[in-house]
Amino acid sequence: MPNTVLIAGASGLVGAACVDRFLDDGWNVVAVSRRRPEVFSDEPFDHRPIDLRDEAASRDAVQDLAGVTHVVYAAVHEKPGLIAGWTEQDQMDTNLAMLRNLLEPLAEVAQLRQVTILQGTKAYGIHLHPMRVPARERFPRDDHANFYWLQEDYLTAKATEKGFDYTIMRPQLIVGPNTGVVMNLPPVIGAYAAICREEGRPFGFPGGIPYVWEAVDTRLVANAIRWAAEAPAAAGQHFNLTNGEVFSWRDMWPALAEALGVEVGPDEPVSMAELLPSKADVWDKIVAKHGLRQITMDELLGESHHYADFCFAYGATEPPPPAFVSTVKIKQAGFTEARDTEESFVHWITVLQDRRILPPAR
Repeated sequence: MPNTVLIAGASGLVGAACVDRFLDDGWNVVAVSRRRPEVFSDEPFDHRPIDLRDEAASRDAVQDLAGVTHVVYAAVHEKPGLIAGWTEQDQMDTNLAMLRNLLEPLAEVAQLRQVTILQGTKAYGIHLHPMRVPARERFPRDDHANFYWLQEDYLTAKATEKGFDYTIMRPQLIVGPNTGVVMNLPPVIGAYAAICREEGRPFGFPGGIPYVWEAVDTRLVANAIRWAAEAPAAAGQHFNLTNGEVFSWRDMWPALAEALGVEVGPDEPVSMAELLPSKADVWDKIVAKHGLRQITMDELLGESHHYADFCFAYGATEPPPPAFVSTVKIKQAGFTEARDTEESFVHWITVLQDRRILPPAR
């Protein structure tokens, strides 16, 4: 009998990619998300539109899921404006409650074998202070309040109680095709380019001072999670995840411009969080002009325009502290995939164009 994986946050960046990845391997998939995930696979899957903040609804929805063997927990609650919520206790408490609302009843009815959850570089405190470079999974826990620690402590205790394995992935700046999510840059960059083209202005990099960073393709994250589902070397481990290279926004900007059909212009510092919502009417005209899906600016962006300002270092006059993480550990454990970051961004921009979410390049 095939394994059955429940994927929470299935409409998000990692969740949707995991739906595809596990379906490709013949697994039964239960997708938990308020929106039905948009995936590439034609294979059937069970979608359950659950709001994990609702304890009673979550409990009711999993009572017939005794066959679930694995869980990928990619759900997250973020507040409007995104960044400020990272240090607020009620946001942390909500994220812990969501995980508990799913796992408590599920662990009572199913014989779970493995659970994967997500963290990120906030585990190393990069949103609060400089971090050691490269950040390694063996470092002591950074002493700051974070829902990662709340979820991790709960998960490790539950795993001990119920006898299942767990893995914690720490991806860095995930890149994919998803719209209306909290942290995904291709739709933001694509909308900005479309507005520049519509208004006849050059496509200048909108951020601050130059710096170098890392990213990871959501397909790589999904492949790593699929590997961890059955790899003994992944049990009880934390793993950093990147594409395996560094990049600079300005150096990548010409490739993005070519994919989006615009001309690169001089740097033009501008807040995506402020500009894009103010251009909602322009976006509506672009949608009508190119026969795109009827997706409003708000529906396109989610909270990702705030994330863009953070990633682009908008307003910064000094480089942000380096946020480089080592991926030696997961490679030594057996997962060795790497990706070209520029090709990753261009690929997902092309997917958004093919899905008629962004206008064609020409």
